[in-house]
Amino acid sequence: MAPSPSARVQEARDRIAVRLRALRADAGLTGQQLAERTGWQGSKVSRLQSGRSQPSDEDIRVWCRACGAEEDAADLIAAARQAQQMYTEWRRVQRAGLRGVQQARRPLYERTKVMRVYSSSVIPGMLQTRAYATALLSEIARFNRIPDDASAAADARLERSRIIRQAGRRFPILIEEAALRRQIGGPDVMAEQLGHLLRAAALPSVTLGIIPSKAGPLWPLETFTIFDAEQVSVELLTAAITITTLSEVTQYIAAHDEMGAGAVHGSGALRLITHVGSGLA
Repeated sequence: MAPSPSARVQEARDRIAVRLRALRADAGLTGQQLAERTGWQGSKVSRLQSGRSQPSDEDIRVWCRACGAEEDAADLIAAARQAQQMYTEWRRVQRAGLRGVQQARRPLYERTKVMRVYSSSVIPGMLQTRAYATALLSEIARFNRIPDDASAAADARLERSRIIRQAGRRFPILIEEAALRRQIGGPDVMAEQLGHLLRAAALPSVTLGIIPSKAGPLWPLETFTIFDAEQVSVELLTAAITITTLSEVTQYIAAHDEMGAGAVHGSGALRLITHVGSGLA
């Protein structure tokens, strides 16, 4: 089984710690000697070289200077920044509400030509109605104890989603059947949402697949979006993980392809959506 997204982030951070330890060892310094050269507490050296704390740019410069390896600082700083950028804590970026989070992704959406989406629990944002988006975002705000600007955030999400109607783009979208059955906002909101999903499936840019509960080729994964073949965003409860390593992006594309092969498309997908909609109470 492949490492989880959060494990990949930790691996990237651990690689920085390993390189710091190697620089210290190559310089013939003990941890205490390095602490004396830098003017730090010994506990800080220990935290940095064990990966328990993440170094700042200045920490890396000071460490490399103390080890006589200033030429390594720029490369280490770049690697550390990449590790930090992989992990975006929701609580930090959502402090002022959810509208800004929706708007921040817009440039990435607009430059993407092929957006592969997999959603295991909810209707993907690209296909949400305003009522569904508002209900979902309001619940996220409540759970995370942040300002509830769900209405404005839903407007921003719908504005961002207009690209789905633009020519020259493709949206292979896979949704677990469970996401159709999870009632967000109540029966009326879900009825409208499922009707919208039926209409969206007819758009030339959209290839919609529904993964039946009893026939999924893989276990349900975390919701993820692949932007062209360059970047993957994986959504966790507390954070979003950004993956840009080519081998890992390729692995996500392979997972999307395999799940797509086990999904129902076309009339089969429409029948399944209609069946779920007819059971709304």
